Amino acid sequence: MSFVLPGEDIPAQHVNLKLGPGLLQSNSNVASTRAGILNHSANGSKWWVEYNSRRYVPAPQESVIGVIAQKLGEGFRVDIGSAHYASLDGLAFEGATKRNKPNLKIGCLVYARISLAHKDMEPELECFDAQTRKAEEFGELKGGFITKCSLKMCRDLLDPKHFLLPLLGSRFPFEAAVGMNGKVWIKAKETRQTIAMTRCIEAVDPDGGGMDEEGVKKFLDTLNL
Repeated sequence: MSFVLPGEDIPAQHVNLKLGPGLLQSNSNVASTRAGILNHSANGSKWWVEYNSRRYVPAPQESVIGVIAQKLGEGFRVDIGSAHYASLDGLAFEGATKRNKPNLKIGCLVYARISLAHKDMEPELECFDAQTRKAEEFGELKGGFITKCSLKMCRDLLDPKHFLLPLLGSRFPFEAAVGMNGKVWIKAKETRQTIAMTRCIEAVDPDGGGMDEEGVKKFLDTLNL
């Protein structure tokens, strides 16, 4: 990991190269667009710049949680917290046809994947996996509760090595969807469990105090969870 500044050339090369936030490819050159810590996956196929920003900047293949803001012709416009609404085609769901499309209403929540992102274009979303074409975890999120957190916290929660979600899962069952756009959807059986999850995410968030694992355990013990 190293610190990079906007405009720096990045030595990102891979047959299946995927660029995340803070990086832009022009022809065969990759450059940083943000100041932050440069990261890459173990095999070097995915590169991104880690920075803490208030506004989400869409990047291809990232998972996001959005709110249906408008119904537009055969599709929808979705608020994902970026500078522009994203578009979601009515056929961008597993098994969808012109006669059989999801009937999403304004205000509905969706968990989607960014299929196209460009600074001069409206982002495009899909609700199926790019390789399997199956819904997997994508689609409408029914019930539950949405909490907001920093973009770094979302990246942390998506890291299998991060302690929070496994720790909560050892205390009570729940469902969760983490969007790279600073939103987390949670659904537990009891209201107090949902509230506890929300408070834990807020407390562990680097912007909210950065509570460690022991601190979370003690907090959950006080709630008898």
